[in-house]
Amino acid sequence: MNDIEANNLEMTNIEKFKRELEIRNFSRKTIKSYVYFIEKFLKYADKNTGTKNKELNNEELNENLVKNYIQKIIKKQEPSTVSSNLSAIKFFFENVLKQKINIPHPKRNKKMPEVLTVKEVRKLINATDNIKHRLIIKLMYGCGLRVSELVNLKKQDFNFQEGLIHIKLSKGKKDRFVKIPDSIKEELKSYSMLNNKEIFFPSNRGGKLTTATIQKIIKNSAKKANIKKNVHPHTLRHSFATHLLEQGIDLRIIQKLLGHSDIKTTQIYLSVSNQLIKNIKSPLDNL
Repeated sequence: MNDIEANNLEMTNIEKFKRELEIRNFSRKTIKSYVYFIEKFLKYADKNTGTKNKELNNEELNENLVKNYIQKIIKKQEPSTVSSNLSAIKFFFENVLKQKINIPHPKRNKKMPEVLTVKEVRKLINATDNIKHRLIIKLMYGCGLRVSELVNLKKQDFNFQEGLIHIKLSKGKKDRFVKIPDSIKEELKSYSMLNNKEIFFPSNRGGKLTTATIQKIIKNSAKKANIKKNVHPHTLRHSFATHLLEQGIDLRIIQKLLGHSDIKTTQIYLSVSNQLIKNIKSPLDNL
């Protein structure tokens, strides 16, 4: 046995799993969630088979066990979460246990994302007294940014001369450019000059703002604006896409602005926009 084989035997299931994810350059967020899913699955396996995690080739770690586990969690979790669990488990079986499992992903609930009207967005912004917080909301809505993209923005990502923001290594490790809204360009410039940090929106301690902080900012503003909808950071992104569609912007341009890999993801906004429905003229009206 060589040193590599000996070292491989000493590694636990989770360590091997994490290594396989890292060498494929999965994002830290994906690695964290996948490891969590597998830890949960292995605890279930230990409890229901009496095996130990280190016994990688144990026959009881099989497709039937996975089906039982999925059947259990689907009663308590959203189909999208169960699907993520299954993706992690399939990757684990194929790359760590060297087994193939053939289990279909659960059918997802086709829920339409909730969006704000233009009037509600205006109310949300006007209800935000803090200058920095108001600018955050304006930028998230004005560019359709994900919360993770906003907190990672740096000064160098803003090209005010070209009027563009470079969104780096976003979801799927892809780069893209978004247009700086003309209405806040000067405001962003002024804010940038006053801020001496590398991070564009630093926390009070100097580091990055957390996702939880952004969520709290938006929730507080929605409450002040007396908006009854469940408003969260992604609501602003949904609203951005829907309002662009209602302005007649081509779906493929919206896809590029949002950084969607598949046009099908962007097509959901076709079913969200009530304005498009309102603009349709019934054939009855032509009689």
